[in-house]
Amino acid sequence: MTRVLEVSGLEGGYDKVQIMNGLDLYVDEGEFVTVIGPNGCGKSTFIKIIFGIATYYRGSVKHKGHEVSGWRTDALVNRGIAYVPQVDNVFPSLSVRENLEMGGIHLPTPILEDRIDRSLEMFEDLRPRMNDVAASLSGGQRQMLAISRALINDPEFLLLDEPTAALSPLYQQQIIERIDALRGKGITVLIVEQNARLSLSRSDRGYIFSNGKVVHTAPASEILVDPQINEYFLGTKKD
Repeated sequence: MTRVLEVSGLEGGYDKVQIMNGLDLYVDEGEFVTVIGPNGCGKSTFIKIIFGIATYYRGSVKHKGHEVSGWRTDALVNRGIAYVPQVDNVFPSLSVRENLEMGGIHLPTPILEDRIDRSLEMFEDLRPRMNDVAASLSGGQRQMLAISRALINDPEFLLLDEPTAALSPLYQQQIIERIDALRGKGITVLIVEQNARLSLSRSDRGYIFSNGKVVHTAPASEILVDPQINEYFLGTKKD
């Protein structure tokens, strides 16, 4: 099995503010892996370092066995890696179609149109809204648009930062289901998620972060039934 992502001893943060403190993690091809942990533990920073947005200090980041530590975002995109941030992930003044076109601005028109159509197969809700500005969409529809745009470049590996944050329970369920369905199209998924139980229910494995390190990892099915983890991370603490 191909190891899509292998991270060893990763350190980084924002300029001189260190957040990650020697983190180890891997994702195999075809997996859905969820990262959980308390606020401020470095979950989002981790993904930003991987994608060349936050500051890389040291450690190893390999994509399919190739060292990509500290690479620029455009080079990572060219390797088939896509990233969907938690906020500011659409252009609100542009139409849905224009947002999707921005995702493949350098593609020839016939290929771009085909990619747009394929991305919308996962998010049919957007088809009737193609000429509407993104600002008019609901929170769930904006998230669908952000993911659809990330798919325009035909990635093999998708990084998502809190894709269900601030969404209604219905949209949370729909978003996670459709992210999971991407695996049927050959896309490996690594997701940072506050709604731990929802995401883990679809995941193969989970990682728990604390203070910029991995403090526990196990199959998602085991994490979901671990009483200690349930008490502190999955919102089922009893008085």
